[in-house]
Amino acid sequence: MRPIRASEIGSYLYCARAWWYRRQGVESSNQAEMTSGTALHHQHGRTVLAAGLTRTLAVILLLAALALAVAFCTAQIL
Repeated sequence: MRPIRASEIGSYLYCARAWWYRRQGVESSNQAEMTSGTALHHQHGRTVLAAGLTRTLAVILLLAALALAVAFCTAQIL
């Protein structure tokens, strides 16, 4: 008996018949829609990654600006 993956449980809960067809090896008739959905998910993933990198860069630049401001103020006092 092969193990059941979490994605299969989600597929079964969404549509038991589609899950059964997939287990029987029947190909879906909407391959074009599935391909475009996969491409959309990849594009979204790249966008999320770019947003995360941008946020990380912003935090680094903010910390660098704060360090420079502290160094400048300390130099003015001394």
